[in-house]
Amino acid sequence: MSGPAQGMPHASSRSAVLDVIRAAGTISRTGLVQATGFTGATISTVVRRLIDDGLVREIGRAASTGGKRRVLLQLNPSSRYAVGVHLDHAGITYALVDLGGTVVAQMSRSGVGSRAPQRVVERMTREVASLIEGAGVRRDRVLGLGLVSPGPLAPTSGMRLTPPFMRHWEDFPLDRALAAATGLPVVLENDATAAALGEHWSGGVPGTVTFAALHMGTGIGTGLMVGGVSYRGSSGNAGELGHICLDINGPKCWCGARGCTEAMAGPAAVVAAARADREVARAAGLGAEPRSVAADFAAVTRAARRGEPGALALLEHSARCLAVAARTLATIMDLELLVLTGAGFAKAGPLYLPVVQGELDRAFFPRATHRVEVRLSQSAATAPAVGAATLILRAELVPLRAGLRLPGDLAGSEPAPAAVPEAPPPGPGATR
Repeated sequence: MSGPAQGMPHASSRSAVLDVIRAAGTISRTGLVQATGFTGATISTVVRRLIDDGLVREIGRAASTGGKRRVLLQLNPSSRYAVGVHLDHAGITYALVDLGGTVVAQMSRSGVGSRAPQRVVERMTREVASLIEGAGVRRDRVLGLGLVSPGPLAPTSGMRLTPPFMRHWEDFPLDRALAAATGLPVVLENDATAAALGEHWSGGVPGTVTFAALHMGTGIGTGLMVGGVSYRGSSGNAGELGHICLDINGPKCWCGARGCTEAMAGPAAVVAAARADREVARAAGLGAEPRSVAADFAAVTRAARRGEPGALALLEHSARCLAVAARTLATIMDLELLVLTGAGFAKAGPLYLPVVQGELDRAFFPRATHRVEVRLSQSAATAPAVGAATLILRAELVPLRAGLRLPGDLAGSEPAPAAVPEAPPPGPGATR
């Protein structure tokens, strides 16, 4: 049986090596052997091909340790780029990211509203072109477009099983329509899963940590990563924290259940409660005509941060509900880290963080063994778009199949040919 060391490294070898170089910053071929467990021959072959492809470059030699000085390798971040798009009712966020995970350009535009999907696709196509051209990036260096939106995923359809604000998008083949319009390969994903991937790829979360990205935009979702690998479940819907039941007799949720976290604590629930209270509505400056949930939630948040008691009480109730749901997830997954991300937390995160941290400190089941750290994302508003671009960048690490219909973790789901054994996983700190 032939193996990776005999001149035909499997795609996972390329994936592991390129990602270890990315994570390390600079590393020698010997360091790659130690980090990946591959043979020296495999590393030499993979590195040579990566250099030929322009993805990796030699940048000099390490300090002498008594023998021959080792040649250092470094990712060439400007060799490839990807576009990430976060599509939501409230807004569309775009990010252009280089191979190293650095955002080189970003912009936000108005959301989908009630517009017909095809019209939105036409607008997105123009805005993607503007993003790339404005950054001065050659089009042939753009690998593709990662597109994320609120879940849950509908695995047999191009679009999602959509929340109420986007019902007119149901069954719309969004990935195919956008790919045809832009001429770029398109990968679809849940926005919370993408946010988790973005947090990890940016270097904010080590690959050895079990963590969740708790995403609050128009709704509430969660992305999970275990040991640097996305945990998505059988249909890509793992971690739907917004639909954990907090009260079996609670308000009906759009998903069909009752007492869901999103129905009790999500931005729409906060806004509805604020509008039902004249004093809070007045303090928050909510007009008679509702704006978007995001705009009204931001107004209630501003009132709460000014110390308006009614608005503050609403957000504290939301935070307590969300904290209990987060504790449930942390106990089930034995989390080490919870990152609060998304546009909702970009505005209200400082009000939510101490409540969630306090709940986990007080009642997380294995708290005597370890603490769960709660952290506010440094890029909460743009994390899903950055994660969307990362989907494409990770896909570059493994040659893509036709159509980019990848159901599993994009950097680790490509099965090995029968004649080639699965390569060992990369070392600590690297993703597959």
